[in-house]
Amino acid sequence: MPNPARRDVLIGASALGLLPALALTPARAQTAPGAADDRRVSFDDGWRFAFGHLDDTDKDFGWGKDQRTYAKQGPDSGLASQAGFDDSGWAKVNLPHDWAVALPFVHKEPNPPLKPDDHGAVWDGAANHGYKPLGRDYPETSIGWYRKTFSLTPADKGKKVFLEFDGVFQACAVMVNGYIVREHKGGYVPFSIDISDFLNTDDKPNIVAVRVDASLGEGWFYEGAGIYRHVWLVKTNPVYIPKDGVCIRPKMDGTVEVTTTVHNDTDQAQALKVVARVAPATENDVPVFDYSEKGVTLAPFSSADVTLTVKSGIYRLWSLDDPRVSHAMVEITDAQGASLDQMPVRFGFRDIKFDPDTGVWLNGKSIKLKGTCNHHDHAGVGAAVPDAIQRYRLEVLKSMGCNAIRSAHNPPTPELLDMCDEMGILVIDETRMMTSSQAGLDDLATLIKRDRNHPSVILWSIGNEEPQQGTERGAVIARHMKRVCNALDPTRPITAAMDNGYGKGISDVIDVIGFNYRDQLIDAYHADHPHQPIIGTETASCVGTRGEYVKDDAAHIVPAYDTTAPWWATTAEGWWPHFDARAFIGGGFIWTGFDYRGEPTPYSEWPSISSQFGVVDTCGFAKDAYYYYRSWWRDEPLLHLFPHWNWEGHEGQNVQVWAYSNADAVELFVNGKSFGKKAMEKDRHVQWDVPYAPGKIEAFAFKNDKVILKDKRETAGPAAKVILTADRSQLFGAKDCASIRAEIFDAQGRPVPKANNLIRFTVAGPADVIGVGNGDPNCHEADKATQRSAFNGLACAIVQAHGSGSVTVTAESDGLKSSSIKLSVG
Repeated sequence: MPNPARRDVLIGASALGLLPALALTPARAQTAPGAADDRRVSFDDGWRFAFGHLDDTDKDFGWGKDQRTYAKQGPDSGLASQAGFDDSGWAKVNLPHDWAVALPFVHKEPNPPLKPDDHGAVWDGAANHGYKPLGRDYPETSIGWYRKTFSLTPADKGKKVFLEFDGVFQACAVMVNGYIVREHKGGYVPFSIDISDFLNTDDKPNIVAVRVDASLGEGWFYEGAGIYRHVWLVKTNPVYIPKDGVCIRPKMDGTVEVTTTVHNDTDQAQALKVVARVAPATENDVPVFDYSEKGVTLAPFSSADVTLTVKSGIYRLWSLDDPRVSHAMVEITDAQGASLDQMPVRFGFRDIKFDPDTGVWLNGKSIKLKGTCNHHDHAGVGAAVPDAIQRYRLEVLKSMGCNAIRSAHNPPTPELLDMCDEMGILVIDETRMMTSSQAGLDDLATLIKRDRNHPSVILWSIGNEEPQQGTERGAVIARHMKRVCNALDPTRPITAAMDNGYGKGISDVIDVIGFNYRDQLIDAYHADHPHQPIIGTETASCVGTRGEYVKDDAAHIVPAYDTTAPWWATTAEGWWPHFDARAFIGGGFIWTGFDYRGEPTPYSEWPSISSQFGVVDTCGFAKDAYYYYRSWWRDEPLLHLFPHWNWEGHEGQNVQVWAYSNADAVELFVNGKSFGKKAMEKDRHVQWDVPYAPGKIEAFAFKNDKVILKDKRETAGPAAKVILTADRSQLFGAKDCASIRAEIFDAQGRPVPKANNLIRFTVAGPADVIGVGNGDPNCHEADKATQRSAFNGLACAIVQAHGSGSVTVTAESDGLKSSSIKLSVG
């Protein structure tokens, strides 16, 4: 590749850190690509929280009292937003915070009584959100108040100061020193507030108060409540780059188009220079540094978009196997070269194509989307998922062979996309509502501006199973949404997840059609629409309870064999062989990767509180289906034998024994006796019916007539000890987390598959247990606790650091030998 005309190759210095001053201009010597955005500081810590009230103004700290909430602004506007308000009785919390996860499970008998639908299923609407007391029927627990005091200094006078909220569920009013500075609706869309005019920069404190109303939901699944994503305090000069104000469009020839929005919030015209510096990921990790600059003059209180082109002659592609992220730093200087503002941005060189005949191509290489859909909650923490647990969830999915996720059914947290960039995971980025209302289009635009620089994002999804999907009105709405998408990002195609109306309505508007189930219609649709790419936006929806193998409707238990699915869905083996055999299908997204709270299919009634769709449970513990996908989505040899071999009281009765493997054949032995070798058909499993006798079942996997793997299940004795393991032993500072797995074994070290012992977790050192879980879809034990009953032998605790040093986590259970594990926080 030719070298660009204006280029520096940096020897002995990293292009991703602070660079030495270059012999260019003062502007180009300021800050290097890859440096942190030092304008933003976390605003997560030091909050107070209390419940308000949906109906009672006195219990809602005067909000709405005597209809005066909007009468005056400032010192007399309300109680909780004032400096003199006593919040000492409020709970101390740090963000992210989901107050719903700490609420009890509540059941009200439906009135009128529930009746089975046309398919014989009973659906309780309250089950969709996991039976948490939120909504207009629960005024005492549907309003939450947050309050924080902070100080500025005289040096901040004249600066622009913003509060950036990554997500608040669902509607909120934000007040600063008594002024209502923003009201926002929409639980998944970030928003930024200019609070500059309302701040004290002397010795007076500043008060931020946020009233959050979670009485109205947006989905049919657990959504949480409160300020459940991060909050940031941002300080800039009056000439600045706004949030998400840099758009990077890299091309495969090394050209990088950098468009920057520049605001002049002064009463003087400003002669400025915009400088873009790019540090591309390189083939040999040789640090390089490319740049371009352009002058611009802004009138008072105006803004402009400035586009620069940078040409990189050496760069490395972002891919699934080698997700190399490139970096850029955009800087604004005055006419003398003094820096006024700068913003770091990450991006990647990659090319994605959707072909109607051959599927998906990344950088000229054919790939199959092996995806999962996922909601945004996790055991123990609800919707307020720590960043480290977000990464843990992605690691669990990637270990299965998953290479893509769909952010169902809402925009994800931005940290998740950063991790997908780093880990090589593709993303369908989905807006919450399919609407062309102004508010809906604004939300869509916010999503695209925030996420368009991520190389992991490959599709914009404008809707999911929408009622208007097959109608002309739906097509009109979709065209408006597509126009917004294309205007802000012409590089990515548009999709929607459809479950009917194929060939009508929005079908001809979207670029890539997404099939939610209805696999039997795909071949005919392809024949009738040969020029439209196809993917499965939702597939499978097989249900199963981890560690259970006998259906028990009374107990709301579904066998973990790949045999049970609702009427609209299919099993893992029902969809993947079909998709795998057809090159024109670009791949599919399992519903779901993780179990999630709410929508407790197939038992949408009390006492079930979470779904059973997941390939792993709410803690991330693998169900057997995980190993089916792991067999066929990865190349490494695998053998997984199930079920467990504790069937007391069923001696002599036949038990189905399954094996997942990508070997040529598998042979099963029961207590040393062969029950036959069976050939392993691609994308399938093998199984035997064998009479139960205590002892051992063992499987041998063969490749080219040689044994390559063994797996076994043994009859376990009584529970004797609990053993701890962690997803990681090194934590990096406060807020970092580890997921702790507690498993119960017998005296000989065999897992006890039905153990349900209560496990107590304690922590010594600078960390706390912030949540517990066990993956039981019917368990009503508290998540915000330090103890949890095991479910089929397993429980989890999430441990979060609050300092540095050594941490010891201990698990104890009555009558069992305890266990400890050490973590290091540095």
